[in-house]
Amino acid sequence: MSLHLDANGQFRHLLDLEHLPVDGLDRLLRRAQAFADGAQAAQALAGVAVCTLFFEPSTRTRLSFQLAAQRLGAQILNFDASTSSATKGETDLDTLRTIQAMGVRGFVVRHKQDGAVAALAAVANPGVAVVNAGDGRSHHPTQGLLDMLTLRQAHGDDFSTLKVVMVGDVKHSRVARSDLHALRALGCGEIRVCGPAALLPDDDTLHGCVVTDDFDAALDGVDAMMMLRLQRERMTEGLVDSIEDYHRDYGLTSLRVRRAAVNAIVMHPGPMNRGVEISDEVADGAQSRILQQVANGVAVRMAVLESLLSAPE
Repeated sequence: MSLHLDANGQFRHLLDLEHLPVDGLDRLLRRAQAFADGAQAAQALAGVAVCTLFFEPSTRTRLSFQLAAQRLGAQILNFDASTSSATKGETDLDTLRTIQAMGVRGFVVRHKQDGAVAALAAVANPGVAVVNAGDGRSHHPTQGLLDMLTLRQAHGDDFSTLKVVMVGDVKHSRVARSDLHALRALGCGEIRVCGPAALLPDDDTLHGCVVTDDFDAALDGVDAMMMLRLQRERMTEGLVDSIEDYHRDYGLTSLRVRRAAVNAIVMHPGPMNRGVEISDEVADGAQSRILQQVANGVAVRMAVLESLLSAPE
């Protein structure tokens, strides 16, 4: 039995996409598509308590998980570190154990530190499931899943001919890492990564990718443009000369979108910095799938919670 799978090969926790088998990834995407198409599972988690355990601010992810749990019939508890006993010195582990003792079986955890969610999962009681809702710069698996669902809806299940470009602050992005794991697992034909050298990781994160700092060239003929937020709150040093220069060199404008394939889609995990990584006319344009990503987040999170917490048939 591993931290991710039990002795029968069933999901225990969802901590990243790196350890999620391809068939498991595909199964979650297909179930999420069913929910997106209107499938109902109102009593799947009846009587199950789920806690959104957030040690870092969030809007989309927290609300999306809450709505997903509600639609499955779960009882929902909301934890906010800024108004909890954490401000009195309680450790993350003691917080988990305290809430666990109340009979809570599902924990959706967001944390600013790399590896913090996996550390909590490692000490969770048997039968308790932990979902990583974003940790540090490391992983954001449900965002990766919803991005793949959005790509599938636009271009079908076969990723082998797809050309996808990921643009911007990859170095500080947990979304980028989860998306890259998923794109590789699903056999994406070509993954291009573009950004200034100071915002690209210097480890093996980009293995197998075509890496460039020429945004215009990177856009040629792509099927999807995945824009990343400039994460100034995670930067420990000034890595961008100016916001104006960044937008000039790496901002997605309507003129630049024309370099992509005719049916290319525009994606962004949010929150957007309009006028920095993306212009208004692109964010709100016909090729934008940004709000569709938000909608898909509920469907994906329903599939994940159902898979981890529903009683076996």
